[in-house]
Amino acid sequence: MRVSKMSTSLAGLLLLLSSGFCLAADFSLADLMQLLGQKKSGTATFVEKKYIAMLKQPLESSGELAFTAPDRLEKRTLKPKPEAVVLEGNKLTLERNDGRKMSVNLADRPEVSAFVESIRATLSGDRSALERYYTPALSGGSEQWLLSLAPIQPRMQKVISQIRIAGARNQVKAIEFLQADGDRSEMTITSTR
Repeated sequence: MRVSKMSTSLAGLLLLLSSGFCLAADFSLADLMQLLGQKKSGTATFVEKKYIAMLKQPLESSGELAFTAPDRLEKRTLKPKPEAVVLEGNKLTLERNDGRKMSVNLADRPEVSAFVESIRATLSGDRSALERYYTPALSGGSEQWLLSLAPIQPRMQKVISQIRIAGARNQVKAIEFLQADGDRSEMTITSTR
């Protein structure tokens, strides 16, 4: 009788433990996109480090991010030199500290569009836009996930070998761009709203 209770308890424990693993294994790209798509806006601070082969130290910048679904994204760098990159619809605008502005229509620059969509499509949970430019691979569970994006287009593959976006639930926590030439950038994101 004692062995039977122990066996039942052990079986119950194994079932409980395995159900946790199944939940993580069952977390799909569709699940992630649905979670991310529920968040219609957000703000965050960021610290970005760019590792460039010809430099001994990484270049570091920091500032603020803002996103409003489906297509507005702002990156305001505060240090070391203030500047802003604003994406609204298909228009990308760079605003320098001295007041100069430069705008690009994404329809005219498909490689820039592909780069932008890695972030915008992820934040808005737009799987079809993401798969237009990348082959996505998701690992982890809803509490800690990693979305790896491999560019589909040969022109983009010459610039970026992979983009890794890490997060928890509907929050993006880090973005890493691995360039084809070996350089990389890492952005750590802290949500403020």
